Amino acid sequence: MPSIVQVALDTPLHRLFDYRLPDGLGAVHPGSLVEVPFGRTRQVGVVLALGPGGDIQHERLRDVIRVFDDRPALAPAILRLAQFCADYYHYPLGAILLATLPPRLKNAAPFAADTPWLTVTAAGRAAEPPARARAQRALLDTLRSAPQSREALRANGQTRHAAALVAAGWAQWTRTAPASAPPQTAPCPPATAEQQAALDALAPALGQFGVHLVHGVTGSGKSELYLRLIDAVLATGRQALVLIPEIALTPQLEQHFRSRFPVRRIVTLHSGLAEKERAENWLATPEADILLGTRLAVFAPLERLGLIVVDEEHDGSFKQQDGLRYSARDVAIARAKQAGVPVVLGSATPSLESYAQALAGRYRLIELKTRAVAAARLPEIELVDLKHIPLDNGLTRPALAALTETLARGEQSLVFLNRRGYAPALYCPSCAWVSPCPHCSARLVLHRPSHRMKCHHCGFETRIPHECPSCGNPDLKPLGQGTQRLEETLAALLPAARIRRIDRDTMRPRAWAELGDAVRAREVDILVGTQMLAKGHDFPDMTLALILDTDGALYSPDFRATERLFAQLMQVAGRAGRADKPGRVLIQTAFPDHPLFRYLQRHDYAGYARMLLAERRQLELPPYTRQALVRAEATTMDAALAFLQRAAALAPEHPEVALFAATPAPMARVANLERAQLLVQSRSRQALHAFMRDWRPHFDGIRPRIARWSLDVDPLVF
Repeated sequence: MPSIVQVALDTPLHRLFDYRLPDGLGAVHPGSLVEVPFGRTRQVGVVLALGPGGDIQHERLRDVIRVFDDRPALAPAILRLAQFCADYYHYPLGAILLATLPPRLKNAAPFAADTPWLTVTAAGRAAEPPARARAQRALLDTLRSAPQSREALRANGQTRHAAALVAAGWAQWTRTAPASAPPQTAPCPPATAEQQAALDALAPALGQFGVHLVHGVTGSGKSELYLRLIDAVLATGRQALVLIPEIALTPQLEQHFRSRFPVRRIVTLHSGLAEKERAENWLATPEADILLGTRLAVFAPLERLGLIVVDEEHDGSFKQQDGLRYSARDVAIARAKQAGVPVVLGSATPSLESYAQALAGRYRLIELKTRAVAAARLPEIELVDLKHIPLDNGLTRPALAALTETLARGEQSLVFLNRRGYAPALYCPSCAWVSPCPHCSARLVLHRPSHRMKCHHCGFETRIPHECPSCGNPDLKPLGQGTQRLEETLAALLPAARIRRIDRDTMRPRAWAELGDAVRAREVDILVGTQMLAKGHDFPDMTLALILDTDGALYSPDFRATERLFAQLMQVAGRAGRADKPGRVLIQTAFPDHPLFRYLQRHDYAGYARMLLAERRQLELPPYTRQALVRAEATTMDAALAFLQRAAALAPEHPEVALFAATPAPMARVANLERAQLLVQSRSRQALHAFMRDWRPHFDGIRPRIARWSLDVDPLVF
């Protein structure tokens, strides 16, 4: 009689499905990938248990169609991590498990396992390429020390030379990489006294679980600390996972790691990779020494895991905002605990959640208070009071004078404006029409170079109108300023300056390496950009940071707005004066007396954080309370609110949980759907999750289904 397996599928249902496993399909175990019929379709699923899980009669069960032997099973560690996410985020286990796989691997189409590693052959070890083939000789020397991944060869522009070595029989592509030669590490700069003290504190903790929060000022050498810790972990034969918040940072960080660990097997994993490359990298991960990736890399198969590093741990990009709304930082801590390894969280401006844990003694706090370069000092921060100094095209006279002086000295400047496009809206001075998005509660942004109006929320775009749609006035004006307009303004005011604009309209991940080379080669005088410029960049000749138009966050209804603003300003200011030349920061603001700026000018994150934590405690806000947000989307606001009101009526009574009234979301309409939300809050994490476990199943029974709903535990965006 065929055996029975319980399979997790990518469905919104919180359950497993029983299938019969016909004889001859192959052996399965928890984690095996199988193809099964589901309704009128077929799906790839994950076997989680052997034996029946329900009461359906054996003869009524459907048969497994295929057991995949062309792709690896999910390791027990990943199954445990997915179960944690299912319990904590109240999300279907099957949907989580399938989300951990690259799209190529969860597709039922046949998949040919690739050969991602280039290794030297016996003939290659004795070969001597012609002297004129310098690039081939160099690559062959590298292969004699260690295999190279396909993605490393692509990144270094060596694909053609690799093909030549394979054609000559001196190298071959293999599925797994053999052990490398005795590991090498490139020379590293001497550790500062603070870095050495941090290393001395962290080294004894490398073999056990613990959360270590590295609070280091910008330029203090947090990256060097990570590299030394990783080197120590690799020496024991273990692997390191490094999570970063932005795809754009991956290429430059990869280049830095490859130069530091020239013969180590380094793999990157992020959503910016093509599907084939992403699948190849995922399959290469078990053989890797170091995995660099964005939030999705936290689920990668690393069976020899020895250390997790979460750089810029405060960054909101670590929180997924659709589907499984998980925090990669928090999941990384859970994974480290399950594996019994340390996790290092690093930031110049830690999240208040992490900092509060450190103050309470649950995380170890390690501080780096000075910059790593001996001659480097934290920049002077000056405020330009917009109440007394007028703006001209978004710039004040002191700001323009500072740019001019910096340019005259042959130094580089950064101008920060966190708003891409030419202008936030198009305006009619005759009737006050302001370009609305027809599908969202937002304005269409003017992108003049492409002659388009675009919505940055739903993606809708259209041509720039020749006249006002409301009154016919042809004299439409750009309202406000974006990075495109700022670049145009600076080019007109400083014609001799070489200006580069950095935002999501101009940059792609692989362009970052070229940009860094251009800046370091002094081919750029002024960088104009959004938050993409705020972190991870180290340009020794950049001495001025000019920050424009940040006041909106000071009167935002979002209680986290000032925390985010302080972190953003601190990060941008930290780009100036990182070497031996003094740095200067100018911030244009109409609120120079705001406490945020006083702490910022003193570079006093700790003081500002303690003030905010005192406010949060008094107002009973995170991190002193736990929250969950139920969102509903429908074609009308009445339907969205009605769904949440019905759900609230089904909520169980719990003395430690507060259930707030359903309200429209701050961005009430996106992509033709009206959005509402309902907040749940408790001082106790256990009470909140017990409440959600009892309440969530009632949502599926609400009829008629007039809205689509989702649940966000520990929400960051409201």
